[in-house]
Amino acid sequence: MKSLTGEDRVYCGTLREKDIGKKVTVCGWVARNRDLGSLIFTDVRDREGIVQCVFDQSLNAHLFDSAFALRAEWTVKVTGTVRARSSVNDKIPTGKIEILASELTVFSKAETPPFEISDDINVNDTLRLKYRYLDLRRPSLQKAIKTRHEVAQITRKYFDEQGFLEIETPVLTKSTPEGARDYLVPSRVHPGEFYALPQSPQQYKQLLMLSGFDRYFQIARCFRDEDLRYDRQPEFTQIDLEMSFVDVDDVIAVQEGFLKRVFKETLDVDVQTPIMRMTYKEAMSRFGSDKPDMRFGMELCDIKPETAGCGFGVFENAGFVNAICVPGGADKMSRKEIDALSEFVKSYKVKGVAWYKETAAGEAGSSFAKFMTPESLEKIKAKTGFKAGDLLLCIADADEETAQTALGALRLFVAKKLDMIPEGVFKFLWVVEFPMFEYGEDDDGNTRLYAKHHPFTAPMDEDIGLFETAPEKMRAKAYDIVLNGTELGGGSIRIHRPDVQEKMFKALSFTEEETMERFGHLINAFKYGAPPHGGLAYGLDRLVMWIAGTENIRDVIAFPKVQNASDLMMDCPSPVDQKQLDDLAIKINLEKIQKNS
Repeated sequence: MKSLTGEDRVYCGTLREKDIGKKVTVCGWVARNRDLGSLIFTDVRDREGIVQCVFDQSLNAHLFDSAFALRAEWTVKVTGTVRARSSVNDKIPTGKIEILASELTVFSKAETPPFEISDDINVNDTLRLKYRYLDLRRPSLQKAIKTRHEVAQITRKYFDEQGFLEIETPVLTKSTPEGARDYLVPSRVHPGEFYALPQSPQQYKQLLMLSGFDRYFQIARCFRDEDLRYDRQPEFTQIDLEMSFVDVDDVIAVQEGFLKRVFKETLDVDVQTPIMRMTYKEAMSRFGSDKPDMRFGMELCDIKPETAGCGFGVFENAGFVNAICVPGGADKMSRKEIDALSEFVKSYKVKGVAWYKETAAGEAGSSFAKFMTPESLEKIKAKTGFKAGDLLLCIADADEETAQTALGALRLFVAKKLDMIPEGVFKFLWVVEFPMFEYGEDDDGNTRLYAKHHPFTAPMDEDIGLFETAPEKMRAKAYDIVLNGTELGGGSIRIHRPDVQEKMFKALSFTEEETMERFGHLINAFKYGAPPHGGLAYGLDRLVMWIAGTENIRDVIAFPKVQNASDLMMDCPSPVDQKQLDDLAIKINLEKIQKNS
């Protein structure tokens, strides 16, 4: 590798004891400059790490004077001979060697940065993201971005070996609103008409299956105009794939091979296959979540049968009563902390938490025990495995999934609070047989069925007959891959029969005109021989987040957006010239903007 001035150069962080005696050239940024009288020690940093360079006044006074002027973040080139360090630094990989400098070139000087380029800084995210190009110089972020590159390369190599073709699909496409909001792009050539940025390549990859490309994959940019969370971005990257002539087991087998490969090559973690599978119904009943964290127990327990005739109205009047037993919780959580749990669960549309505890010393306390018969309480304790020192947390509600979801969130919250979740453990799980539909309100406030995944998901073969009679009971050939409580990806087998697709659109209350307007290109394609097909999409950002060991998705994206979907560094979105709006025949509604601001 050549430097700007033609010499062979090496990365700073790659030098080791084996390089002692070699003449080398490094290029990078000054991380630190220390004057020790007749010696100057300069740490030079690049993407691979840091190396110490030594400037000796007795060997070259002019070079020494030049080195004396160096300041943090100046970009430099140093040439010299690698030698053993007299004082070893065990904190860095290059800590046993240094470069005795014989040449120095300053490429550019730098102003004092707004924060120190170090992983030890305590700087708010706003400042870091405003100066993201400086933030990215920090070793931890450079490592995370390199990990992302490594995962992408493993992905391409693995799927190529499995016979997949990497095919790009359009970024300017048709808006088919059903789910998250589209980002729209106005057309100058077709005034008043719009493209949409793809929420996923879903329809294109299905059309590729109809085109005869039986194994497709793509590392695809996707866009969703939705509210952000810590693990969401308005633009994100998917590892997207589709396969023909397959069913659920075929897709899962290929994905397990990929997960095994990527975790072994990046973290030296052996993923045990086959990965456990659990139906959506079982996941909700045991863990209160469709993406359960399997690293710890504390499973949900249905205690409704044990509360019959118990005397406690909250339990008796509820349709569903669930409980979790927190091992050792009685001695680990104060009464104030327990009471605060009721406030936590109210955001999940339940009224509160009922609790019972017995300390290891045998002292009992409860919010409901005095209303219950001793027999009912003993039945509940026996069913939940309760023992002295434990804490029992219960949620009752008229709706089963509401009660389960609230208790599932509480399970995770308490486990984190009490440090019950082991570190360095990777628990994978396939969640399968999702509901085909879910109820929701349309723009007019009417309740109707929506697709749980998307309208191209195939139902379980034995449930096809329920379209007309009981669509709410239908299960989908859908599957999510979950790691430690995070959904890494999801997919399904697709509908390939026109008659089944027609029933699907009818169940979703689409008129024939709406169906053809939104999906006519796909419906027409199905008339010409559609193979059975299915696929999956991983969130690349989430996958890398786990491999890189960070809890913030922004750490694995070079230039991320913030909570309100803006880019602090580029200061966008931003206004545009009136001429640009005129070219697009667009008029800004300033009154509405001012009203909403």
